[in-house]
Amino acid sequence: MIYLIVIIIVLLCMSALASGSESAFFSLSPTEKEALRQDESKSAQIALELLDDPKEILATLLIANNFVNIGIVIISTALLNDFFPNTSTNPTIRFLIEVVGITLTILLFGEVVPKIYSTKNALFMARTMAHPINIIRRLPPISWLKWLLVNGTKIIQKRARKHGINISSDELEQAIALTKEEHTSEEEHKILEGIIRFGSTECCQIMCPRLEIIALKETQSFAEVLKVIQENGYSRVPVYKDSVDNVIGILYIKDLLPHLDQSEGFEWNTLVRKPMFVPENKKIDDLLKDFQKMKMHMAVVVDEYGGASGIITLDDILEEIVGDITDEYDVADVVYTKIDDHTYLFEGRTSLVDFYKVMDIDGREFDAMKGESETLGGFIVENAERILRNNEFITVGPIKLIVDSSDKRRIKLVKAIVPKED
Repeated sequence: MIYLIVIIIVLLCMSALASGSESAFFSLSPTEKEALRQDESKSAQIALELLDDPKEILATLLIANNFVNIGIVIISTALLNDFFPNTSTNPTIRFLIEVVGITLTILLFGEVVPKIYSTKNALFMARTMAHPINIIRRLPPISWLKWLLVNGTKIIQKRARKHGINISSDELEQAIALTKEEHTSEEEHKILEGIIRFGSTECCQIMCPRLEIIALKETQSFAEVLKVIQENGYSRVPVYKDSVDNVIGILYIKDLLPHLDQSEGFEWNTLVRKPMFVPENKKIDDLLKDFQKMKMHMAVVVDEYGGASGIITLDDILEEIVGDITDEYDVADVVYTKIDDHTYLFEGRTSLVDFYKVMDIDGREFDAMKGESETLGGFIVENAERILRNNEFITVGPIKLIVDSSDKRRIKLVKAIVPKED
């Protein structure tokens, strides 16, 4: 009986070492791994060798730990038969001792405590257990079972890759919303959501529309060009012929720097570079790849008739993930006013994407109703089938859109009202 108790204690120690080793090897920080590389001792070199194949370490430790735990259960049951024979013991008491007592002992002393200690002393445990693990992984039957487990896992992974898992962007957004943790900041959460929506966003949704483009006419004088550049502060400006619909190139301001001392008759349009044209429905993730490949930062967005709808820049694309990017020359335009917690005032030219961000909505109800429009004013005109007069409104889901100011040509200001929650 004493021998059995001693064996149980030894097995419990072995279980603790196996569990602790697992936590130690898989919680090593990059700094600790670097310390192992600089350590010339034999144990450190063996630890590095084991780390090269993490699946083999895990399989070895799991198999060894399971053998040890099964041994503890079997010997403990035999020991209990001597202390508490089935015929003379209350079944409930025996169940509590046999199941609850043994399970808690293994869990506490064979799993929880060793893992907590090893996580805090990962480098020491990795060095200490490197030799024993290296020996155990070569001993049969553990070496045989380890080989079967590792190779069996590889076969399952290959089959899983063939079948694949199709997950929609909506499902990914739901998963991100469900897994949002308290310590995750709102900015980090918005970046994740931006990444999910990135592949489904089209150029026309985030472009700068044609009416807001600062552009140069090819016939303008050099002095006029310099004046436009100084007033607006852009590093690249589209150049058009006859009308803004016909963009013929992009003027890079850096190309003008060597010619600032030229006379007013200087032919600046010889410096214009060939523009990049993209359709309105091009996905911005594809455009980002094109920008990287062609080493460009700006493209002209064209409609189905070949006319310019607007321009899109690399900044516009990146802002879809990380939020607004401003520099010391940017002037922040106030595109909306928050009147109270439930009422907002927007410019009619505010893009629907920006409107969704301010209102903190996914925009699905709007997207289901919209056709070709990309601005809030255009959306209202499209759905009302006319330019609404002041104080006329439409309702989209719970949001009421009231025209605050309009003329014969367009809607200037829109008031958005969100109902109060009961």
